[in-house]
Amino acid sequence: MTETKLYIIRHGKTMFNTIGRTQGWSDTPLTNEGELVIQQLGAGLKAVPFKEAYSSDSGRAMQTARIILQEHTEGEKIPYRTDKRIREWCFGSLDGGYDGELWGVVPRILAFNNYEEMMSKTITYRELANAIIEADTADWAEPYEKIRERVWSGFEDMAHQREKDGGGNVMAVSHGLTISFLLSLIDETLPMQMELENGSVTTLIYKNGTFTIDKINDLHYIEDGKKELTHRNLL
Repeated sequence: MTETKLYIIRHGKTMFNTIGRTQGWSDTPLTNEGELVIQQLGAGLKAVPFKEAYSSDSGRAMQTARIILQEHTEGEKIPYRTDKRIREWCFGSLDGGYDGELWGVVPRILAFNNYEEMMSKTITYRELANAIIEADTADWAEPYEKIRERVWSGFEDMAHQREKDGGGNVMAVSHGLTISFLLSLIDETLPMQMELENGSVTTLIYKNGTFTIDKINDLHYIEDGKKELTHRNLL
């Protein structure tokens, strides 16, 4: 049986990413720069033989997946579907606000002076989720257990099904905090991966119900793609 490997990609840079607004379940499209980087990523990934591709149902994730598949050698043949379980966390009333609002109030709820102090300490994702619920005045933010169930089942289901079908590579476009959270479920000793780059690739190996982390925040596919596109434009 072929090894089962997930290529989990953070979506491209969006309008809200650029101006420092919290997206969560709100959405904005990729900027021109964001599209270019994802085109480079797609060129860098074009030789990876994907058996199938997924993204969350957020527009920015779907846009990212489609650009990558347009660049892929077999893009038109790769089955692609969306899965709402691999969405970003919902920040409730703080969705769409400036990052300073979310990361101003949440650290204070957790008894820290600011975001930098909070990140220098060890906090759990459960504590983070509870603080977001407390900060949310609309009562929309998800409880920790609900986030855990949907994120884990979303990625585990796609890996399990691929293993059952003979293994191979799966592409999945998701979101920064969701990917970081998934990594913590695999290895609870990891620090919070809050600085995952747009277009970065995190790879996981799946075998007999167990994930192993291969690489986190890998940017080399983008760099490879830059060379590929430069070479293509020179021809």
